[in-house]
Amino acid sequence: MVLTHFHEIAAPRSPDGVDDVVILGGGLAGIFCALKLAPRPVTVLTAAPLGGGGSSYWAQGGMAAAVAEGDHPDKHLADTIAAGAGTVDAKIARLMTREARARIEDLLAYGVPFDRDAAGGLAVGREAAHSERRIVHVRGDSAGKEIMAALIARAKATPSIRILEGFVGETLTRDGRAIRGVVARPNEGRALTTVEFPAHAVVLASGGVGHLFRVTTNPPQANGHGLAMAARIGAIIADPEFVQFHPTAIDIGRDPAPLATEALRGEGAILVDRTGRRFMSDYHPDLELAPRDIVARAIHAERAAGRGAFLDARQAVGSAFPTKFPTVWETCVSAGLDPRVQPIPVAPAQHYHMGGVLTDANGRSSVDGLWACGEVASTGVHGANRLASNSLLEAVVFAARIARDIQGLLPSPRVAAWAIDRGEAEAELPGAPDAAAIETVRDLMSAKVGVIRDEAGLAEALGVLEDLAAGTRDVGLLNTLTAARLITAAAWARRESRGGHFRSDFPDTDPAQARRTWLTLDGARKIAASVADEAIPA
Repeated sequence: MVLTHFHEIAAPRSPDGVDDVVILGGGLAGIFCALKLAPRPVTVLTAAPLGGGGSSYWAQGGMAAAVAEGDHPDKHLADTIAAGAGTVDAKIARLMTREARARIEDLLAYGVPFDRDAAGGLAVGREAAHSERRIVHVRGDSAGKEIMAALIARAKATPSIRILEGFVGETLTRDGRAIRGVVARPNEGRALTTVEFPAHAVVLASGGVGHLFRVTTNPPQANGHGLAMAARIGAIIADPEFVQFHPTAIDIGRDPAPLATEALRGEGAILVDRTGRRFMSDYHPDLELAPRDIVARAIHAERAAGRGAFLDARQAVGSAFPTKFPTVWETCVSAGLDPRVQPIPVAPAQHYHMGGVLTDANGRSSVDGLWACGEVASTGVHGANRLASNSLLEAVVFAARIARDIQGLLPSPRVAAWAIDRGEAEAELPGAPDAAAIETVRDLMSAKVGVIRDEAGLAEALGVLEDLAAGTRDVGLLNTLTAARLITAAAWARRESRGGHFRSDFPDTDPAQARRTWLTLDGARKIAASVADEAIPA
């Protein structure tokens, strides 16, 4: 194996030639799980430099936790359930809100410099749909970056963690009923050599689905491949139709779209059209602090009507912008905008996926030997619409629960030296992914499976995706198409509007459909086949 493909840190390895645990993904969920598993041998595979390919690094808002005086985990639970639009798994959400304080203490112990108030306690802010101020921040809008920096430093100093950068996961392997490892490919140059990493346990922490859509706030590695890999091996996928679009991506033509954090509206920034009229009173009594799906559709409607949408923070933040929200400030200045004196142009962008690999309270999937955490998982805590700043919390809570579960299931390891060259296999695959097909998927998903959906558009999208899948041999493209097909099939089947899923042909919420979706890849194929049959004239 050519070591220039990745960064390697020496660590122990089980003597049977099989990694104890392989974690696919180097974002918050993956790194936190690896740290919690120490001193058990762990290999972390990540396509981008550690932390850089995960959405956690880009997170601005912070982490929700009931740590302030007068707040309580049950209040946090109630807000989570209300935002989730009737499909939150309350038992699992209660675990999350009650374990939040302990995970904040873990992060402090790992060196995360959460903002403090004048008395030395944790400073807390408020965001949309929270009834209390309970968002802990780092340097205002730099939570994700600072949390990841602290955890990466700790992981690199932990001998039991081997970090391999520059590997793209392609396929999960199984032996009978149980997962037995991951097949990955060096990212540089689209090499034809694949590498198999056998493992006693595999943890998917590969992130979301943002780059299935044309406009997203997610990094390029958030492409749904982990979701697809699990589905292709038979795992149950939960709630894939529920996709959250952040209302206030900064509309300056960049991919990914930079984010104007929710905290700006929490501080009093308002949404206006190009004439300066504040328009959220037309859509919801909570105005700018309404749930994200409502704010996103309001901005979508204003833009579609030609009135435009802008985030006006001149009165709420004004001259404090450079120090209070440095990330947004730097983005605006780089585009020639001064948010101290100008409203910021905004548009909805795909931001978070409430769906994912179905897991239980300990992160176990429906396939033996496979766990999932972070955005690739669907624990049930978000329901149909994620409450702001619950994603970072969910990542650390369930990463810790997975580590505890694996520690209890696997025998304590005896360790030996890591072997470097093993598991290589030549593969006959195209030398480059089909870039044109991927761009087709992104345009299609935004146009037909985006903020507003209808039966005709979803049926059209299913047909295109099926045609593309039938004609490809590229595993990367197949993973992209698999994730897109799962989302689209579930959106076609849910004939109502709920949370992040809005059907213009079924605009009302149907109480009879207040239930989660469980779907396999075979189930998605059957939905697509039934749609195709309906389209054939009698």
